[in-house]
Amino acid sequence: MKVVALVSGGKDSCYAMMKCIHYGHEIVALANLLPVDDSVDELDSYMYQTVGHQIIVGYAECMNVPLFRRRIRGSSRHQKLSYQMTPHDEVEDMFVLLSEVKRQIPSITAVSSGAIASDYQRLRVESICSRLGLVSLAFLWKQDQTLLLQEMIANGIKAILVKVAAIGLDPSKHLGKDLAFMEPYLLKLKEKYGSNVCGEGGEYETLTLDCPLFTNASIVLDEYQVVLHSPDSIAPVGVLHPSTFHLEKKGNPDSNSPEEESSLVSEVLGDGPNTSDSTRQRDNGIVDLVEHTSNRLHISRTEKHNTFSICCWLEDSSVSSTGLKEDLETVLTELESQLLKHGYNWQHVLYIHLYISDMSEFAVANETYVKFITQEKCPFGVPSRSTIELPLVQAGLGKAYIEVLVANDESKRVLHVQSISCWAPSCIGPYSQATLHKSVLHMAGQLGLDPPTMNLRNEGAIAELNQALTNSEAIAESFNCSISSSAILFVVFCSARTKQSERNQLHEKFVTFLDLAKSSRRVRNVLDPMFLYILVPDLPKRALVEVKPILYVEEDMETEDETSRDQSSEGDYSFWGYKPEKWHQDCVQKRVVDGKMCVTVLSISAEVMRKLQGEEEQLERVSRFCVYLLNKTLSENSFSWQDTTSLRIHFSTSLGVSVERLSDIFASAFRELTEMSDGVKVGSSKEAIFNLVPVLGAGNSCASLDNIITCELFALRS
Repeated sequence: MKVVALVSGGKDSCYAMMKCIHYGHEIVALANLLPVDDSVDELDSYMYQTVGHQIIVGYAECMNVPLFRRRIRGSSRHQKLSYQMTPHDEVEDMFVLLSEVKRQIPSITAVSSGAIASDYQRLRVESICSRLGLVSLAFLWKQDQTLLLQEMIANGIKAILVKVAAIGLDPSKHLGKDLAFMEPYLLKLKEKYGSNVCGEGGEYETLTLDCPLFTNASIVLDEYQVVLHSPDSIAPVGVLHPSTFHLEKKGNPDSNSPEEESSLVSEVLGDGPNTSDSTRQRDNGIVDLVEHTSNRLHISRTEKHNTFSICCWLEDSSVSSTGLKEDLETVLTELESQLLKHGYNWQHVLYIHLYISDMSEFAVANETYVKFITQEKCPFGVPSRSTIELPLVQAGLGKAYIEVLVANDESKRVLHVQSISCWAPSCIGPYSQATLHKSVLHMAGQLGLDPPTMNLRNEGAIAELNQALTNSEAIAESFNCSISSSAILFVVFCSARTKQSERNQLHEKFVTFLDLAKSSRRVRNVLDPMFLYILVPDLPKRALVEVKPILYVEEDMETEDETSRDQSSEGDYSFWGYKPEKWHQDCVQKRVVDGKMCVTVLSISAEVMRKLQGEEEQLERVSRFCVYLLNKTLSENSFSWQDTTSLRIHFSTSLGVSVERLSDIFASAFRELTEMSDGVKVGSSKEAIFNLVPVLGAGNSCASLDNIITCELFALRS
């Protein structure tokens, strides 16, 4: 991509440019924000480093790249973490600056910044990029600061300290000192006081005088003054004010003439384009389309009052000519209506399962999705998402199917990093990496993407799995946990294109990864996760594997051990004449965490179906057996159906039964349970509490995906 680099003069923004080059991008312009008054060194800004701004003008000639500069007229008016467009805020100066750069150089598609640890700065850069249709590149994000500092110095960043403001740093001693010279001392301060060695806590700021990108010249600081801002005896604050400097040519015979040099620098004035948020207009045909297809719409909803799932799908119609776009618009419109009906909107949604019939139309699905779910509609953070291709049409469904998990409060904590970095895959758009709510971490489906390039690992399914797990661990660490110790359930979607030889190895490699991660961490309580492998036709980017982890991350959690998990309370659950048998438990995986959460995976294979002999039709017998075991599991662990937040029933298309027929069968089983259980109501007459999800296969191991029916149930106690 062609990139405009935000440069402050500091080591971070310069090294971020070097990383852009390393990953194949091209720096075609520089952008810098500076004080209105040239004599002012530092502004009271949460956003910008301005110390040393007098020298930045030389960067254009050093790199032979145009430099665009704008004077900061705004101030820090919007100080909440997530930024929203605010007139006269200093962030709007960046918007005006980058708008002009994009106008003059339309080929620019990305912005580079040196953000390492500041969510405040990263989120503002991402907000501006989103408004301008640009990609944010933050290749230093979340990198280990000690290693990063060593890397910068080893790769030729020559910088000096131009501000100090921390215990152990003295303006009279350390300002103007070379970063390489200061490195050992900065490491000592880290050990002694816990300082950030890269200065991310405001300990110090730097000014880069030379680096490998300065191909034409380097900067020589001739004279400077030390300005003491605070004479504090413990942590005095001082800045270096450059008085004079010159550029030292590097002997390039093609160096610019003075006229060409001055033409490289331009100042951006004015107020820029209209910065009001554009209002997305809904397609006028959508309402008519929903009315036309209303007889095909189906809704299911769990009954828990504060956290529940709503699912919407369409029956297929042989006479219908609607495509994915129309079906998805219909489903999203109906879901929006259902949310409003219950007093909610998109900001209350924690997670979205987006199922489509053809992954080659992923771009169409995404374009439709973002018309409904936007960052403006979700001020507390956009939902996390998993997108899967399913055999929808084969199962008698329309081309789009969505399940949303909803909460009735605003306590969710969302991790949404849109910048491309070396940390984890970016989520560019209205979907986030993970959402934490009531101690449950719902992570977006993770592909085996290499974060800085956003390309799939091309060595096969096992390499993709390792990368997907590495990405999942990076996200988990942002919530101070690990997938090796906090995971309750891993749902692993496996593409039908995966070779059988690789499928046979996936689970073993998965467990090996978790064991290695576990051994590298000192964790007191370790959960024993369950695994559910699901075979599907295709995945985004033609991936072979997608991992969806669910974690429990409450502090000081007390987990039940293996023995207590397998103990059952006494009770009579012998509905439909079933009596407990040892082989029944072979069908059930369950985890009860801290008495608050019950997660159950119930597997019905062809072998189990053969054991279920009876007078009724076989699928009716299977549905009753599933409902019996799920009810028994909930009751034995002191949970009820009213605690259920979601119930997915994955069924193999090899059954040759439509969703409509299977839905009737399971609904009948739940009605019978209600009649037999002293009036305890399970579901309503109009809406089922379960979602039927057609798949190619499922199982506890990817080597054996022969489940006919697989139930996945989550229950939370308030």
